[in-house]
Amino acid sequence: MRKLTLALVPLALTLLPGSLLAADKAMSIGQFEYLNSCAQCHGAAGKGDGPLAAALKAGAPDLTQLQKANGGVFPVSRVYQIINGGVQVPGHGKPEMLAWGFRYRSEAPGALGPYYTPEDERAYVEVRLLALVEYIAALQAK
Repeated sequence: MRKLTLALVPLALTLLPGSLLAADKAMSIGQFEYLNSCAQCHGAAGKGDGPLAAALKAGAPDLTQLQKANGGVFPVSRVYQIINGGVQVPGHGKPEMLAWGFRYRSEAPGALGPYYTPEDERAYVEVRLLALVEYIAALQAK
């Protein structure tokens, strides 16, 4: 019995993130991505107060002020490009602001299975990036 229990632990750990999503049906893909990939620096509410923010050279920006700083319009394209790695943010430096688009592309084979096409990979990455951008847009201060 002990061997069976020990064998099931790694399986349970790999299913945990999916289980968390299923348990909280109100959590969107974007929120899950944000909490998994961004909150460590930007904070759970996006205010730049995450536990790792102090370790960054210039701290982490308050993501809730992006729309206000852009004349009241949320900068969708710029946020998308930053997350995808197409724009380097001044003050962040390459090792601090990770390009999540690259990470999503590297995860695609495992998520999509052995018979995915290049179009499937592009769609997989695009959906995750856009969901994250949409969630950050929802964090904007009123």
